[in-house]
Amino acid sequence: MMELTADHIKTWMKKADKKFQDKKEYLTELDQAVGDGDHGVNMARGFSEVIKKIDQDYETPSDVLKDVAMTLMSKVGGAAGPLYGTAFLKLSTQVKGKDVIDFSNFVESLNAGVEGIKQRGKAESGEKTLLDVWVPLTESLKEQSDFDSQSLKDISESLMNKTKDIKATKGRASYLGDRSIGHLDPGSVSSFYLFEALAETIEGGQ
Repeated sequence: MMELTADHIKTWMKKADKKFQDKKEYLTELDQAVGDGDHGVNMARGFSEVIKKIDQDYETPSDVLKDVAMTLMSKVGGAAGPLYGTAFLKLSTQVKGKDVIDFSNFVESLNAGVEGIKQRGKAESGEKTLLDVWVPLTESLKEQSDFDSQSLKDISESLMNKTKDIKATKGRASYLGDRSIGHLDPGSVSSFYLFEALAETIEGGQ
């Protein structure tokens, strides 16, 4: 059984940051098609601040996750900051006091993260938001018994791609109505990068 330590969480964030810096322009293009056009810049800026913040020693995964949450809430503009910040805050709260996060802890914390995003964004899955990755991914992980990096990558990528066929009914993209169909949801794409970074962290830690 794999377990996530505070250092694993730091590695996860560093890998995520690298992806957001590399994909900043692409995320911006996606968001220009359906939103404000600032998602790439916001995620890149927010995660570079996260990396600066977590450049210290931590006793527990919860402590790292809490700093990630607070930094994203204060440094990421648009809807992404509050949503991702809330998700990480819920993850942090759920694993508070634990030295390591085992798989069942992780799934529970992800579930809490999903509920936090729903409450903060007043959204459900099926509305072309990041929940279209987070909700079904969490449900599928409930069927598994341990971390599986390939499965995590494959499922989150498949869910991201499915957002192309969804009509947006939430957020800025909802103004486009049927014209939002055929575009990937930027929040789902950034969520895929986040979970892909986690999968790569798990691969390195096994």
